[in-house]
Amino acid sequence: MLVLVAGCGEKAEPSGNALPPQEPFTVMLDYVPNADHAGMFAAKETGLYAKAGLDVKFVTPPDAASPLKLLRAGKADLAISYEPELLLARDQGAENLVAVGALVQAPLTSLMALPSSGVKTVKDLAGKHVGTAGIAYQTAYLKTILEAAGVDPSTVKTTSVGFNLVPAMVSKKVDATLGAYWNVEGVQLAPRKPVILRMETLGVPTYDELIMVAKRESLDEAGASRLRRFITATAAGHRLVRENPAAGVDALLKADKGLDRTLTEAQVRATLPTFFPKPDEPWGWMEPVDWANYERWMRKNDLLKRPPSEAPPLTNEFLPGEGLGSSARG
Repeated sequence: MLVLVAGCGEKAEPSGNALPPQEPFTVMLDYVPNADHAGMFAAKETGLYAKAGLDVKFVTPPDAASPLKLLRAGKADLAISYEPELLLARDQGAENLVAVGALVQAPLTSLMALPSSGVKTVKDLAGKHVGTAGIAYQTAYLKTILEAAGVDPSTVKTTSVGFNLVPAMVSKKVDATLGAYWNVEGVQLAPRKPVILRMETLGVPTYDELIMVAKRESLDEAGASRLRRFITATAAGHRLVRENPAAGVDALLKADKGLDRTLTEAQVRATLPTFFPKPDEPWGWMEPVDWANYERWMRKNDLLKRPPSEAPPLTNEFLPGEGLGSSARG
């Protein structure tokens, strides 16, 4: 069942500032509202989307695998998903899907262990038990990481614990996990002083953790206009959160009253650097060279089967200040 996130009405504008006509724009989230979405929810709550003429509604998907399927089915104008998920979907025939911007411009997935496990480095995993989320490309991450550190993968026991990564560590069901986010579960576990090793430092090619995905056929003149306005307002929302993190925290707490303020504040602050990692590039920039390297890694690990599509998987042309072409400037 799809869940419409609370707080869909835009904040009233100051008197004297008439809003433009509001066009509906539905965004399928990747998961429940969390720190990764702070800029979008701040843009919603402060009326930035309304000023852009967009009545934005955020929808929580029934599960993490659904956003791209629901986008293809016409249930949303835009989906928040993951770079590997988009590449897998395109490999399975969804070549009409294209990334139009990066929401989180760095990997968040990490290898994590509690001090009691005795795991401080990848080499310490030999003879240990690692819990994963059961996602094929994350299993490939582990293989790549172990081989890069000179550890025989056959000496490491793995178990799928789904999304129960933190309970599996705390209960000592496993010695370490691969799949938890350093900015979410890592912050949650901070009092326990976990060892956190980030993917891009361990031999896995860097990638954009969260991306905005659209259908190419929806990007006609009207669709492109809506998308540009959405991304421009979203970029402004992220700048607002950078200047005032409380704006993102307050908006998230309004959308999901079950969130803990102190924890959410810490998670938003931890996530901020991933929103603006490249000061010389526009917000949301996706580096084509990095995408090509990551796609090659997926092919090397037999995660992608079909020949590369002629249509590129990403375009930066809808980002603020862009529009010169597909996937790269000029």
